[in-house]
Amino acid sequence: MGRFSAEIPVPRIDFRTEVLTVTVVSFVRLARVVSVLVSPLTSRSRAFAAAAAAWLCVGGSAAEVKPAALASFHAKVEPILEKYCYDCHGNGLSKGKVSFDEFASPAEMLARKDLWWAALKNVQGGLMPPREEGDEKSRPTAAEIETLTSWIKLEAFGVDPANPDPGRVTARRLNRIEYRNTIRDLMAYDFNSEVEFPPDDSGNGFDNNGDVLTISPLLLEKYLAAAETIVDKAVPKVSRIIRERTATGRDFRGEGGSNGERLNARNAAKVSRTFNVDKADRYRVAIEFEVRGSFDFDPSHCELVCTVDGVEKHTEKVVWSESRRVQRDFEFDWKPGNHVVAFEVKPLPPVDGVLPPPAPVRPAAEGGRRPEAPRPSATSVTARIVSVQVRGPLSPAHWVAPENHDRFFPRGPAPAEASARDAYAEEILRTFATRAYRRPLEAERLAQLVALAKSAYAGGGKTFEEGIGRAMMAVLASPRFLFRVELPEPKFAREPIAPIDEYALASRLSYLLWSSTPDDELLRLAGAGELRRNLRAQVERLLKDAKSQAFIRNFTGQWLQARDIEFVPINPRAVMGNAMPRNREGRQEFDGPFRRLMRSETEMYFEYVMREDRSVLELIDSDYTFLNEKLASFYGIPVEVKGEQMQRVTLPPGSPRGGLLTQGTILAVTSNPTRTSPVKRGLFILENILGTPPPPAPPNVPDLEEARKDFKGREPKLSEMLAVHRANALCSSCHERMDPLGLAFENFNALGAWRDRDAGQPIEAAGQLVTGEKFADVRELKRVIARDRKHDVYHCLAEKLLTYALGRGLEYYDTFALDEIIRRLERDDGKFSALLMGVVESVPFQKQRTVPPARGVAAVAP
Repeated sequence: MGRFSAEIPVPRIDFRTEVLTVTVVSFVRLARVVSVLVSPLTSRSRAFAAAAAAWLCVGGSAAEVKPAALASFHAKVEPILEKYCYDCHGNGLSKGKVSFDEFASPAEMLARKDLWWAALKNVQGGLMPPREEGDEKSRPTAAEIETLTSWIKLEAFGVDPANPDPGRVTARRLNRIEYRNTIRDLMAYDFNSEVEFPPDDSGNGFDNNGDVLTISPLLLEKYLAAAETIVDKAVPKVSRIIRERTATGRDFRGEGGSNGERLNARNAAKVSRTFNVDKADRYRVAIEFEVRGSFDFDPSHCELVCTVDGVEKHTEKVVWSESRRVQRDFEFDWKPGNHVVAFEVKPLPPVDGVLPPPAPVRPAAEGGRRPEAPRPSATSVTARIVSVQVRGPLSPAHWVAPENHDRFFPRGPAPAEASARDAYAEEILRTFATRAYRRPLEAERLAQLVALAKSAYAGGGKTFEEGIGRAMMAVLASPRFLFRVELPEPKFAREPIAPIDEYALASRLSYLLWSSTPDDELLRLAGAGELRRNLRAQVERLLKDAKSQAFIRNFTGQWLQARDIEFVPINPRAVMGNAMPRNREGRQEFDGPFRRLMRSETEMYFEYVMREDRSVLELIDSDYTFLNEKLASFYGIPVEVKGEQMQRVTLPPGSPRGGLLTQGTILAVTSNPTRTSPVKRGLFILENILGTPPPPAPPNVPDLEEARKDFKGREPKLSEMLAVHRANALCSSCHERMDPLGLAFENFNALGAWRDRDAGQPIEAAGQLVTGEKFADVRELKRVIARDRKHDVYHCLAEKLLTYALGRGLEYYDTFALDEIIRRLERDDGKFSALLMGVVESVPFQKQRTVPPARGVAAVAP
């Protein structure tokens, strides 16, 4: 086995040990590469580490603050803070646990990037300084806001707009969905990773976050077992097999539309199936059928007959006392053409020649119930065709390649000559590993894989195909397959910031839009250095492919929590009350299929905005949605929708529907099991639409139900209970932001159906945002968000999509990338393409923070 054999102390070992050895070696190499690419402050000379830290301006010491930043703070920023902020966050006050005068010096305060990151978000979202009713002077002017935000980005963060920091690189493990899709596209095999692997953790709202996608010894063992299963199922073990054609009972047809699933012995029944062969040779026909039933009559006159081309080949007497299966094989010399296999069940005459008389009708007993008549003797037996398999031609000269053989072995069987066979193995494994690793592999690694395959087929008693399969197992268990290790463009590898190479870019694109591996075209363009030049065309191509449904499903499933709709515990009887259907069929309207309809509405709506390149503001408000007859009826929307097919529907004028926020998916996942939750709904909008989430709730916050005691003698509305809850000083600051948003949706119950009253009283949906905008109902609120807070919507969507695309949380150094995406959205009237292309052309998506390799450490892939 060449060099690889030196790593194994015994000449013959179990193949999983061989694969595991290769895998462990690869993981060791991966750790070395990650230390080079990800951890610039480890395994480096102290001088270089200090230089890198100074260049990146990371950390929190006052010594890192530049004098110019301090001077501009005193001249431009401090007056603004004194005018608007120190009343709550200075002079000994620390509202929200934030104080600008708790630091030993201004330089120490300026070094706190986390403080300025929070300040930037609050100022951009219009949350700070808080608006005072009727006093516009309480708010800074547009020029003052621009001065403050620009200073934070340029001076406090130290970000260079011309060369911003793209952020750190985390080697991302494939999550369960990405693994399944990758195996599907690589191996043409559907491996159910959601069942075989433990759930993935989520970070920053998404389960593709590299920081939380760790790997445990248990998961590594499962990866090894998965590699073995996948190769065993997908990769042929021989080069030629006897051709097989199999038909089930449903494929056999008779008169009147009958089939071979049920043949009754009481009535004459005959079904047949035609098989066509193109070679004159010997064929084997294997039949399997099952007889069901037991009886107490003479069975000698009941028989099942199988014929081939009209010639009786098997007759089975019905002499069973219980169900059983029968298997029979026959061989024939067939000529080219059609050949008919038929089954016939001959009728069963009664023993005495006449049918038994009908059972007498007994008079009803007292109370109206008839006494139970004795069960009649069984007088019928049914037969079911399980399968009929035709194998042939049987002569080896006519054998065929097994399924998938051409996929993995494109030049057919292996050559007989040893060197040619080894060259073929090298060709196959180079192609396969390049696709699996998503980049070309090094000669050393290729030699290891060929040696592993050769150890099986050259002297291990295995076929060539089995040897190749063994090497493929090692590939699928390798960290280079399981992790997305991204390398910089070689000519920039020694720069502090470098573009990722085009193979890494291909992976970023395909896993963003397909949740799967790059296809041949992406890899071809990457190899030619042409992918960046054709970026927009490739994004459009990937979106047109059916595999882009994975992006729609995974992104909306997590950003909008749409994947939770199928599992959220909603009690329909408690929610619907008297409106709940009494019959079983009506109650089933709220089961899994109905919830999946709701999710389909959300996914199809998002897909329409994306594919039609509509404004992303239509995600907030529009005059259309996607419904079928059942969903339209549940929503109470008076539109003509017929059938089960989901379709785009124009809503009637004045409808409260339209946009994502009034769809059953979002309304249900933001509710409690028995009632709505304005708090959850308001929090959802702050976090996922406006991008201004409140801080975590303080400890010892009283439960909302405690407010019920203030309403003795009557059932309070939820809005009344929240008003009492907000009066508590511990609760007011957050609930003033969440409650008005959530209460605007109170006309929608926990399942998304419309209602006019709560606790017997009219619902009041009017409110005012903490930023000052007023609205009368949910229709006006959606317009306020889409019109007056559209910058917040743009910013939030850019944050969410960039987080999903990068697989990491955003940091202060990403602020200029976000600003550029927002500028593109504003310039292009919010078109979805501006959002998506803004993300894939952004600095964080295109580049990575890197450092030169330390002396003596080879910067090679594992």
